[in-house]
Amino acid sequence: MNNLKRTIAIVCGGNSSEYGVSLRSAQGLYSFFDKEKYNVYIVVIKGNRWEANLNDGTTTPIDKNDFSFKEDGKLVMFDYAYITIHGTPGENGILQGYFELIHLPYSTSGVLVEALTFDKFVLNQYLRSYGVSVAESLLIRKGYEELVSDDEIEERIGMPCFVKPAADGSSFGVSKVKNKDQLAPAIRKAMMESPEVMVESFLEGTEITQGIYKTKEKTVLLPITEVVTSNEFFDYDAKYNGQVDEITPARISAELTERVGKITSHIYDILHCNGIIRIDYIISKEGKISMLEVNTTPGMTATSFIPQQVRAAGLDIKDVLTDIVENQFA
Repeated sequence: MNNLKRTIAIVCGGNSSEYGVSLRSAQGLYSFFDKEKYNVYIVVIKGNRWEANLNDGTTTPIDKNDFSFKEDGKLVMFDYAYITIHGTPGENGILQGYFELIHLPYSTSGVLVEALTFDKFVLNQYLRSYGVSVAESLLIRKGYEELVSDDEIEERIGMPCFVKPAADGSSFGVSKVKNKDQLAPAIRKAMMESPEVMVESFLEGTEITQGIYKTKEKTVLLPITEVVTSNEFFDYDAKYNGQVDEITPARISAELTERVGKITSHIYDILHCNGIIRIDYIISKEGKISMLEVNTTPGMTATSFIPQQVRAAGLDIKDVLTDIVENQFA
């Protein structure tokens, strides 16, 4: 490195309902990064407006030809992009494709993996083929709602069930449906977020989540967090407005902990992931572990799951981020 600092872009914002959450993740990441090692800038993307936040509190446009900008008349080029956009275009492969084109290393998995994990229905079918346990689900596309009747949903999926956007980053547009009469409004609500909607069977049990990252030298499985909420499910208020108890490490047996870790590591390898991901599960009373979701750009505020799990592991988030960045250059 010739003792020169790498210049890192923390890329946030995006075009989904989670714009504000992404900005908070960026602030968290900015506080975590080792400033002795890196020059760090926050880059905010919204539609065609791409801007870098400068140290004096002003912003300046990003040149999309090479993802550069000017500061005090000098050209600043990035060495690496840490993507913390929840939703499009940072969690579905679009931004990754752009960074591939301009040959800029980035923190997430590649284009195909991001597109695959962003579409919950497609991901479930894909991982099911590898023996991963997932909930029963079906897909409803906008304009083709009549192809699946309420009776068919009740028969195939059962009640209660979840109706959620098939391609979206978080808990917006998600409903827990208890009877057939609630299906149509729930589907309309989900379609406000995504033109494809997944109807998924309800799995009863303990909800947990586990972070993981791998480098060329090591696998780091983070402690599991148990998610306890009095809400109907782990919705937006539970996630972001504190209506939840997050217990790390989870109150599960050593045997279950080991089994979850093996599945987490297996899914990471199946998908050929990169950087930190977080996988959510439900554990039934009988000990069956079913995957709910793979998060490839997990929240990174100070209170988010990953920083919590890093602290519980006795690690320093600064060192973890350094591991992830430097792995791209190893």
